[in-house]
Amino acid sequence: MNEPTRVDGRRTHDRLLAAAEAIFAEHGTDASLREISRRAGVGIATFYRHFPTREVLLEALVGQSFARLSARGAELLTAPDPAAAFADWIRTLAVALVRYDGLPNSVAAALHDPGSTLHRSCVEFRSATTELLRRAQQHGAVRADLTSDELLAAVNGMAWAARLHPDAPLDRFVKILLHGTSVHAATEADGIGP
Repeated sequence: MNEPTRVDGRRTHDRLLAAAEAIFAEHGTDASLREISRRAGVGIATFYRHFPTREVLLEALVGQSFARLSARGAELLTAPDPAAAFADWIRTLAVALVRYDGLPNSVAAALHDPGSTLHRSCVEFRSATTELLRRAQQHGAVRADLTSDELLAAVNGMAWAARLHPDAPLDRFVKILLHGTSVHAATEADGIGP
């Protein structure tokens, strides 16, 4: 492939990503791929040459964000205060997942599908979640009966709720979730069994 063709291909790729970013922000991750190609000014065949599946497109859009998320999780695992690190991680996950409507569903599906292009990225931040949760539980800050799968489901639900109520500050949802995961909440008469 000669240099001008490579440059044109890169520009097309970047235009498709920019169009996808805008359309996913407006309509969620289930938005029309045809609309993305139209907004980028290319045909649908060109779109599929760059992104053979919706998952490949999502990985290109959120892959760097997920890599930063994994790096942040690794940093927090060395933080001296496990409770503060856990709270920081929940906020970080919430911000990442609220970005596009439908992203939490894509993440949940990718966690259980090793063939998904998003799987590796999702597994990395799931591992960080498990370790940060374990540290906070050992520190006595988070209820002992909470599993990482339950926590990720709750964060996904919180991201969905935050998208439904864009006028409410995301931090309010985070505080509600953190309160529910606290040891104090576990000792209250909340009716949640093992």
